[in-house]
Amino acid sequence: MNSLQDGRNLSFMERLFHLEEAKTNVRREILAGLTTFVSMAYILFVNPQVLGDSGMNKGSLFTATALTAVVGSILMGILANYPIAIAPGLGDNAFFSYSVVIAMGIPWQTAMAGVFVASLIFLVLSLMKIREVVIDAIPKDLKLAVAAGLGIFIAFVGLQGGGLITASKSSLVAIGSFAVPTTWLTIVGLLVTAILMARKIPGAIFIGMVFTTIVGLVTKLIPMPSHIVSSIPSLKPTFGVGVMHISDITHPQLWAVVIIFLLVAFFDTAGTLIGLAEQVDVMQDEDGKMPRIGHALMADSISMVSGAVFGTTPPTAYVESSAGIAVGGRTGLTSITVGVMFALSMFFSPLLSVVTTNVTAPVLIIVGTLMAQSMKGIRWDRFEIALPAFLTIVGMPLTYNISYGIAFGFLVYPITMLAAGKRKEINPIMYGLFVVFVILLYIINILPKASLA
Repeated sequence: MNSLQDGRNLSFMERLFHLEEAKTNVRREILAGLTTFVSMAYILFVNPQVLGDSGMNKGSLFTATALTAVVGSILMGILANYPIAIAPGLGDNAFFSYSVVIAMGIPWQTAMAGVFVASLIFLVLSLMKIREVVIDAIPKDLKLAVAAGLGIFIAFVGLQGGGLITASKSSLVAIGSFAVPTTWLTIVGLLVTAILMARKIPGAIFIGMVFTTIVGLVTKLIPMPSHIVSSIPSLKPTFGVGVMHISDITHPQLWAVVIIFLLVAFFDTAGTLIGLAEQVDVMQDEDGKMPRIGHALMADSISMVSGAVFGTTPPTAYVESSAGIAVGGRTGLTSITVGVMFALSMFFSPLLSVVTTNVTAPVLIIVGTLMAQSMKGIRWDRFEIALPAFLTIVGMPLTYNISYGIAFGFLVYPITMLAAGKRKEINPIMYGLFVVFVILLYIINILPKASLA
């Protein structure tokens, strides 16, 4: 009877995930899912830390992060049958906290309403397949520049949070003080994580976080938590807040925020999917295209709406999925396993208190390094492409605003391309984006100052 039941279960798994066609099995897929989860579990602690800087409840953010990852990863497995996990992304949460709430002075409740509106527009655009059209219109060099700029911005936040750099009136920034013990905690964590990454140890980032936390606890630089396992933190402080504050989206500056969230999320997941597809033959057809890209983007869109309702910034496909792919993950069973692991992780929220900025700083620096690697694909030998790409990359950290960096590149690109006589290489949609960013810069930068005057 048991063998018959096992046969039925395997038959169900085969029908749903096509394991034999992908040349894999249940055991290998689950192992791949566990590997991916360990590699990206840091987001459970880093996301509440970053978004918490905006004034949001960290316990609620912990639960919202986990639930968004559960929804996104399971949908990716069921709808697209891809071994790719989804969870809230680091770039968007940094933009939310530091550019929108802190720099622009917008309450987090209103900013979350902007995320919710952007997610609804995002879903509609995905249903109408407009998303693929616009993604194709943006030149690859600018996509790579945006990813690199986000990476450097995230690393800058990590260096600052870890005490390695500090503000300076004379030079804007300066090296931090090595007389501060917590700065050394960041340095030790960064070096250990870097060694693990260089050795290609699966879950290196997560292991590095655990090591840094233990060192902090042993040296009493981090207070010991009273317990480790507890009930799941209440979602009430953030659940539905964005929905309830939709009426706040009236000022043009807030619509600029909506559009920026929309643009950043627009091609974020698509870029990761395309990159990871190079690792997995079953994710590409004979023409090199992804056969179920529409289903994957739909999973991403639905998880963005659910994330906004739960109370977190837009999710994205995780490059750490490559760790699971490396150990044999080939189907959606891998991503579903990741989703299940995120569900179980919600019972360990007390660990939030020991994950300080000095623990997460090495993670931000390492992830920033990984994202900055996309610069190698930019055609630096062509000035008309190199300048807008460069302005995009340096604009984000130097203005401490992701939206300005994106705007710099998208505004300069059509101008330099026309000057170089490359008019035929410019997609007409890029002219539309040029107008969009002119309006955005006016709304974000000029309009608030004019109103004060």
